[in-house]
Amino acid sequence: MSATTPVQSPATRPSPVRDKGDRPRVVVVGGGFAGLWAVRELSVADVDVLLVDRNAYNTFQPLLYQVATAGLNPGDVTYALRAFTSRFRNADFLRAEVTSVDPDGKEIVTHSGDRIPFDFLVVACGVGANFFGIPGAQEHAQTMYTRTGALAVRDRVLTAIEDAAQGKPGAIDPTVVVVGGGATGVEMAGALAELRNAAVPIAYRELDPERVQIVLVEMADGLLLPFKKKLQEYTLKELRKRGVNVRLRTTVEEVREDAVVVKRPDGEHETIPCASVIWASGVSANTRIGDWELPKGKGGRVETNPDLSVVGYPYIFAVGDVGIGHDDPLPQLAQPAIQGGKHAGVQIRRTLAGSPTQKFTYHDKGIMATIGRNDAVVQFPFGATLKGPLAWLSWLALHIVYLIGNRNRFSTLINLAARYLSWPRSSLNIVVGDSTD
Repeated sequence: MSATTPVQSPATRPSPVRDKGDRPRVVVVGGGFAGLWAVRELSVADVDVLLVDRNAYNTFQPLLYQVATAGLNPGDVTYALRAFTSRFRNADFLRAEVTSVDPDGKEIVTHSGDRIPFDFLVVACGVGANFFGIPGAQEHAQTMYTRTGALAVRDRVLTAIEDAAQGKPGAIDPTVVVVGGGATGVEMAGALAELRNAAVPIAYRELDPERVQIVLVEMADGLLLPFKKKLQEYTLKELRKRGVNVRLRTTVEEVREDAVVVKRPDGEHETIPCASVIWASGVSANTRIGDWELPKGKGGRVETNPDLSVVGYPYIFAVGDVGIGHDDPLPQLAQPAIQGGKHAGVQIRRTLAGSPTQKFTYHDKGIMATIGRNDAVVQFPFGATLKGPLAWLSWLALHIVYLIGNRNRFSTLINLAARYLSWPRSSLNIVVGDSTD
């Protein structure tokens, strides 16, 4: 006679969170830049911190394009969140998806029905792609905000190249259309162009490299708009030198499974057959916060006061890309998220000490983007700029420093050094995943 374990309802099963006593509990939702730096700042406070994320790991998003083009392994850019919280005596981790927030009752509700109380809440769950209502974009375009998304891009692109090289019936030319001329779009287009220029002629000798087209579509009249004009022009020139077909003042009208329809500057429509459309144009609040009972602003993002507390709720903070204030919006980059997370942690500590909260002030530390091997652009806050190999080394050093964990830093350094010091032979170290057919 077999024994069965009865299913416990949320009301009867034990709480997934340890009860450590009477100290205030701070719940941090989201294990990205903002959430991790909030936890780190609160590690010295007399509170219990619970970090909640639906994934068991943090993903270093700025290097996901390297994963998508087989330059790095997924493990190089991910770090276990439980390992992170174990560094701090007052922090725990819970893998769960938050389905709703009761701000008045001071509880979050997870996908399994557990209700977790809090005294302070830090919402730091980031954003997703904004498809602007373009027909077919959400269904057929690929994004790279997650490890899974980057691997899906890699599989789609490299499988298309493999199919074309083998002359598979029905295979179209492995054209990749990248939508968006910001840092993500530029970096992805540059990496794909390097893959085409270095790897394809050697690994796929039966395939004409000219069949592997990289098209970058941008509706504005320049790339990297936050950068100075001379860096925008330099980036455009360098991408075109690498063979990227840059289409400025071009808008996407429709995305299909095997093509994208664009409107050219002359007003005419053009259909571009392609194997993949990579969406790197605009972000919006993650759809999962839509049902949370928090005030929403533009793009569905949570409205905040100058101190980053949520409007109407001084004990809740929205930091990083998920929050939006009434002043000029912050750039959706790593630094504003890091600084916002730290600021929220400081404000909670000040509140517990009976001190008033402070307005958040963003300290611009500059912006940068890589174009390809030995080439990048950097713009410092005081006006100075860098471009070329020195800018690329600066970009590389900064990204390695901001990785979490010495193992990840060492692994990324070794992998990128091996990739670029042994170029172009190292470009052949590509792995094609399962076909989606």
